[in-house]
Amino acid sequence: MFFWVSLLCCLLSLTTAYAEKTAVRTCRVLFLNGPDSAPDTLHLFDGARSQEVDLPRMNLSKVYELPAGPLTLRLLDKPVTDPKDLPASAPSASVTETMLDLYLLVTSVSTDPSSPLRIQVINANSDQLRTGQMLWFNLTPQDIGGIVGTQKLMLRAQSRQVMDPPANNNEEYEVNLNYRRDGSESLYPLCETKWRHDPRGRNLAFVINENGARTPRVMVFPDYREKPESR
Repeated sequence: MFFWVSLLCCLLSLTTAYAEKTAVRTCRVLFLNGPDSAPDTLHLFDGARSQEVDLPRMNLSKVYELPAGPLTLRLLDKPVTDPKDLPASAPSASVTETMLDLYLLVTSVSTDPSSPLRIQVINANSDQLRTGQMLWFNLTPQDIGGIVGTQKLMLRAQSRQVMDPPANNNEEYEVNLNYRRDGSESLYPLCETKWRHDPRGRNLAFVINENGARTPRVMVFPDYREKPESR
């Protein structure tokens, strides 16, 4: 009996070790509203190696793989192999060991291409953002509210919210959003349109302010993967 219990424990340990070893951590990058003069690519250093990553403005990048364990990610102008060579000014963000799927949100401090960048890690594990759901970010000082398909949206200033699927199938749905301006109780139109729901993917939605524009802008980025990794 003892032999079989020991054998079972050994097999379970080997299975767990194999799963940890073969687990793939994925990352997609978005340069939210980056100026045209900013670079199209940078190098992402994970503590051991650098890889060149795209900085798309209007869609998510391709899927990049990152090593397991806790990480400190840094964006660099050129590849680095020795951590001693890292510039102190390189933007950085921490990734916890349990975060196996993430978005790396890159923003520019100003429209000046020489100004520093900021990076933010968004947890995209399946227990945080499921297929069909939307993750909303309100990056403005105004409250946002309205209807997104079958869901109601109430998004306070500088907040985020996970929204359940706005439709059941691959179909169009109504979107009607408003915002409050400068603390006023009046509602102002923000977005009235139709979007299409893809139940196979997830969506990142941002409400941002643009220079010179009084009305905020809504930007939605779909994340559909032909062969989604198991989480």
